[in-house]
Amino acid sequence: MGNFFKAISQNPIIAAINDLNKIDKVIQSPCKVVFLLTGNILDLAAVVYKLKESGKLVYVHVDLIDGLSRDDVAIRFLHTHIKLDGIITTKANLVKTAKELKLFVIQRLFILDSLALDSGINSIKGTRPNAVEILPGIMPKIIENVISETNIPVITGGLIKEKEDVIASLKAGAVAISTSNEKVWYM
Repeated sequence: MGNFFKAISQNPIIAAINDLNKIDKVIQSPCKVVFLLTGNILDLAAVVYKLKESGKLVYVHVDLIDGLSRDDVAIRFLHTHIKLDGIITTKANLVKTAKELKLFVIQRLFILDSLALDSGINSIKGTRPNAVEILPGIMPKIIENVISETNIPVITGGLIKEKEDVIASLKAGAVAISTSNEKVWYM
């Protein structure tokens, strides 16, 4: 679990892959951590292997992998057969299963309004993931609020395009920024 925090302390920018054609670009990037947001169960092992062979830590967003069900069996399969470093999910039940298996787990929250914020904070308090990813990531006051309410490390993602966005997220207390924007990978 310390690997994730050590890696982001060296480089707080996380490369998010939403197109498998970008794998070689991610490998060449200075990012140490990768969020895999696409793929299917047929190519997952090979993609994770390739990224890990290049020295990257790989966290798979299980909700977005085609052919993978969103249940406990899927998490157990990933833990046993795919050598990933952890998972990302919006599902509280999957957070609990991953934690039981001692997988590093990032719970993703979409903060669209106050109701989503309150619901998300309550979910985090109940599941206690290793980290939380907030989308969109350009809301410094919300970042501060989630951190103060949950005391869980926050990652921001979504709509981060400029250096100022990265700086604002980090100043608000985020430990890292995830982005599919290649320009930001090199900041």
